[in-house]
Amino acid sequence: MNTATEPIQLDQASRGIYDKYHVTRTDGQSAPGQKHEHDKYFVLELSDKHALRAMNAYAKSCEDEYPVLAADLRSIVRESMGFNDQFVTVPETTLPDGTVVPSFLCGKFHCSQADGLAVIDPYNQPWNKINYHDARKACSDAGYALITELQYLAIAYQITQQPDNWTSGKVGEGEVYRGLHIGTLDCAQAGFHESTEPTERRWHVVANDERIYDMSGNIYSWVFDDVQGDENGVIAKKFDKKSPTVTTAPYKSREHGIGDTGIGGGDWRGNALVRGGCWSSGDRAGVFGLNRDWPDGDYQRVGFRCTKGL
Repeated sequence: MNTATEPIQLDQASRGIYDKYHVTRTDGQSAPGQKHEHDKYFVLELSDKHALRAMNAYAKSCEDEYPVLAADLRSIVRESMGFNDQFVTVPETTLPDGTVVPSFLCGKFHCSQADGLAVIDPYNQPWNKINYHDARKACSDAGYALITELQYLAIAYQITQQPDNWTSGKVGEGEVYRGLHIGTLDCAQAGFHESTEPTERRWHVVANDERIYDMSGNIYSWVFDDVQGDENGVIAKKFDKKSPTVTTAPYKSREHGIGDTGIGGGDWRGNALVRGGCWSSGDRAGVFGLNRDWPDGDYQRVGFRCTKGL
């Protein structure tokens, strides 16, 4: 029998909602006779593994009305889970056709996952077997966005203009490094993996000398098509010959290690863009490597990369 001084042990698993906390408002509005005297509250402890998921869901629900609150909640969730997302600043880029792509932040690595959430770090294998729509949602749930076609082109173009990204050390001579692509592996690798093949160097520098990984190998990236795409970023029309998708690459398809840039003359409507290359793409891999897949498909060779504005 419990005495008055013995704590009452509760079976949390068999209980629903019950009074556990006493909540008062710091503005005094929960005092007797005030506006929020009879308000009810549901309290979450950050040590509760379910609380972080609930907070992330709440951030998604409130982000349009309360964007600052949503950002704060996401920061708490990701900090509490030990996430340290790594981004690269991509400077403003003017593409050869005159299109200006504003500066933005791009994931230094493809996204991996932890407890179902997107993470940007070099320690885990990229998140694959995730379809285009779910990749967009994973980016959004993290407070980010899936990389767009113009953003991908901006990075690829900057890469081809930096001597450090060429095997010869000089722009236009030799090849642009292509990352993991020659087929000696059977799956995508975590960011810290290094190939013994010199031409499979995984990083490139953008115009400000910051390093970005796997833009041309290891795993393809889903891309939101903001050039030919519809409101969901799915290809909605044939590629115009003046489209940045067609005109930005400074060399012909499969020349100088830039990858397969051809669209094959086919009609890609209804597909989603994928870019870069995977561990076994061979000379199809490259910073301008261009392909497509059905947006509802889950493919081992396709992952995704997050971006966010400055």
